[in-house]
Amino acid sequence: MDKGLLFMESEIFKALAHPTRIRLIKHLGEHEKCVCEFTGDLNVEQSNISQHLAVLRKQGIVGFRKDGLRVMYKINYPQVFQIIELVDKMLLLRAGETLSSLESEIPSR
Repeated sequence: MDKGLLFMESEIFKALAHPTRIRLIKHLGEHEKCVCEFTGDLNVEQSNISQHLAVLRKQGIVGFRKDGLRVMYKINYPQVFQIIELVDKMLLLRAGETLSSLESEIPSR
């Protein structure tokens, strides 16, 4: 296995490994948005949002452009939504397995 590729893959997963960054990605969706739109919608300080966006930007997950005084962000790779969707499906499967396990331990009446 190529160690360089493994390192790059792990860096992308690290960038995704924070609830605020997942919220930012989901909030961006398919549309470009200004940083100013995040603060009210997500109830997070702008400085905190900027730090998280910088992590996502460093990995190329999001891109930005300046529009006067506004900084507009967008998703560079929509495949990130597929990654999040796969994780959501894994979580649903895991929840189903846990429920089945619990149901099998309950004595029937």
